[in-house]
Amino acid sequence: MTANGNIVLPAPQREGGLPLMEALMKRRSSRKFSEREIDLQTLSDLLWATFGFGGGGKRRTAPSSHNRQETDLYVALASGTYVYDPVENVLKLVLAEDIRALTGMQDFVPVAPLNLVYVADTSKITGKDERGTIETAYVDTGFISQNAYLFCASAGLSTVTRAMIDKQALAAKLSLRSEQVITLAQTVGYPEE
Repeated sequence: MTANGNIVLPAPQREGGLPLMEALMKRRSSRKFSEREIDLQTLSDLLWATFGFGGGGKRRTAPSSHNRQETDLYVALASGTYVYDPVENVLKLVLAEDIRALTGMQDFVPVAPLNLVYVADTSKITGKDERGTIETAYVDTGFISQNAYLFCASAGLSTVTRAMIDKQALAAKLSLRSEQVITLAQTVGYPEE
């Protein structure tokens, strides 16, 4: 952790894991989580797999329409809420408080060690009408979320993507701009023991 509250993550491990077909077989949603914290190496690997930069440093690990890369990953932990900087591999502090409970309405949300909040900057989605802009944001979030699912299947973690969020309250807490739209959230953690 740095002096300004940011978390410098270890370099992600970009090799290993389950073969794709096996990960697809094990991919599932789970709503039962242990309170056990996720170590920084696993968190780094998860974030990179979810929406980091792949080979060549220009393309992300999940596609986005016209490579707009409009989605930011907000990371809600007990220690605070951060936004993932995939270039520097750093979690940049947004709030120095635990707001995991605000990221969803289900009872497991504040128990799990990690909640990802997907936020699309619709100002980056040009050339579309309002409906097309929202459709693009949600489709791109789906690609990103699926990467998290596959990583979790490979790493033995539990996960579930959720839409039950008080988006207005969460957006206000995160001080999002009007063009930033919360699309979905995803809870990640170790399976309940």
